[in-house]
Amino acid sequence: MTESNQPAPKPEDENSAPTSAGQTDSGAREQGPSQPEPGQPDPLQGGSGQAGASHAPHGLGDVPASFTSAQPQVPSPDAGQTQLGGPGPGQQLPPSGSGQPHPLGLGATTAQFGADQPAGPHTGQFGEQHHAPFGAPQTGPQTGQYYLPPGYQPQPGPPRPRGRGKVVAGVAALVLIVGGLSGGLGGYLGYNFANESSSVSSLDSPRPASQTSNAPAGSVEDVANKLLPSVVQIQVTTRSGAGEGSGFIISGNGQIVTNNHVIEGAAAGGDIKVVFQDGRTASAKILGRDPSSDIAVIQADGVSGLPVVQLGNSGDMKTGQAVVAIGSPFELSGTVTSGIVSSVNRPVSAGGDRGSNSQATVLNAIQTDAAINPGNSGGPLVNMQGQVIGINSAIYSPSQGQGQAGSVGIGFAIPMDQARRTIDEIVKTGKPKQTVLGVKVESTEQGARISEITSGGAAEKAGLKAGDVITKFADRRIDESDTLVAAVRSKAPGDKVTITLSDNRTVEATLDGVEVG
Repeated sequence: MTESNQPAPKPEDENSAPTSAGQTDSGAREQGPSQPEPGQPDPLQGGSGQAGASHAPHGLGDVPASFTSAQPQVPSPDAGQTQLGGPGPGQQLPPSGSGQPHPLGLGATTAQFGADQPAGPHTGQFGEQHHAPFGAPQTGPQTGQYYLPPGYQPQPGPPRPRGRGKVVAGVAALVLIVGGLSGGLGGYLGYNFANESSSVSSLDSPRPASQTSNAPAGSVEDVANKLLPSVVQIQVTTRSGAGEGSGFIISGNGQIVTNNHVIEGAAAGGDIKVVFQDGRTASAKILGRDPSSDIAVIQADGVSGLPVVQLGNSGDMKTGQAVVAIGSPFELSGTVTSGIVSSVNRPVSAGGDRGSNSQATVLNAIQTDAAINPGNSGGPLVNMQGQVIGINSAIYSPSQGQGQAGSVGIGFAIPMDQARRTIDEIVKTGKPKQTVLGVKVESTEQGARISEITSGGAAEKAGLKAGDVITKFADRRIDESDTLVAAVRSKAPGDKVTITLSDNRTVEATLDGVEVG
């Protein structure tokens, strides 16, 4: 028995059909080329897919599509191969009956061929000719030149259920209806909710409970509560104009500490008015002042029982500790600012004019970044226990214009340890004493060089001479003349100090005091 997928003998003539015993044709053999009848498809260009056509070209195997007439016979493809769209070998077909899938995706080749059959059409019981059925006819359009393997039997698909399209359409319509209803309902509810929400007002909320607890101890609020009642605004009127500053109360009967530069205009004739925290006002007079330390004390008239400040120890202050400044900057009375101690023992001229040649008002100041502005002068610098540790006196500002300078985070305060002695002398005698060494000095690269000696002064008594360079005063390094002046004024008259010179000699001097004013 010969399988139908064995190679067929190559025909000698282009128009002759190959003969091969054992092959089964799906229709009668037609000799010679002929043209298809009108309206019938060209078998080499694909069948119409309609059952009942009569003939197929010999050597193509069993093709489910039928043809109406014989066509020019085409040489059979190479044995065991199928050809798509042109000459040359195609893909290897699996053996018939093997159950393996066809490389074209046409299913397994299960039909067996090769039974010895007579050539020509098969004759039925009643003599009619009909072709061997090899599966259901192809459905759908078939285009292009193609070859199908012998015995190809496409599997019919499941019948399409009737009414399925109507069901799908009905379901889709139902989904759209439900979705539309849901969207409409959601939009309606959202609209109503938005309208109801927009009617909520903060004014309808209950007031929060009043805070009755005290400010935390050591907070800026706590310090402000303690000091504000004792801080005043000072207004000065003179022939040349008016000015204002700040001060703090040190006695219940109206003694108030401020800066000398705040009230010095009134010393030659002018009026001083004090504005207390509660709004009361009083006139005042000068009790005494020290221009060298920029400290003054005034007396408010006709007052008593005033709240007083507590004086602290400025020597205990360390760089980085928190401080609070209180005063009346730009006539804004009762202003509170906070910061830290930026540095200590900073030599600076009163009013911030460190570049002047005058050494009359050089301070041994506390530097702070708490905002100090014009009008803060004379107000207190306070530690977080509410104790006054300095008197705000000067600020540094890069502006050299005619307008008032503002804070750039560099302010200076007179240390309370230095100011306290001067204040006490003013209150008791009205004439403070200034601490002096009895020399005039100038800055050098090594320190402060003595340019002039006061006869009979402390320096002459200690053996110092003009030309000596002081590099150390007590335990403080001296790098310029202002540093020496500030160091001397931080001491009290009668204090003894060790002075170191550039040649490493040391002398001991007892400081003098000179009455001011």
